[in-house]
Amino acid sequence: MLYQATRLIPVLIVVAAVLTTVIVLGDTAAYAAEPKEPAGPESITTVINNIRVWLVGILVAVATLFLTVGGLRYLAANGDPSETEKGKLAMKSAAIGYALALLAPLFVTIVGGWVK
Repeated sequence: MLYQATRLIPVLIVVAAVLTTVIVLGDTAAYAAEPKEPAGPESITTVINNIRVWLVGILVAVATLFLTVGGLRYLAANGDPSETEKGKLAMKSAAIGYALALLAPLFVTIVGGWVK
């Protein structure tokens, strides 16, 4: 078995060398595109909508993390009242986070009304 493996190594080296040569020599020249001005936001509404999307995403991610940790704590409590309460508190915090994520578009709309 070892003899077959030692015979395979030079073949793999030759194949790797041929592939490297083909890749290096087969490249064509790349031409750069004309530089453009960076595209900015079209309006303040676009910026506000982007902030809203990011805010909701972050709130949902954190709430999901709290829900997962709370559920695991509750399951691993094994009858310990203090650990059970910590798990319940984490799940309540997750519920508050989901509620804030649902209300975030309303908050951003109100702030957007102030800015305009």
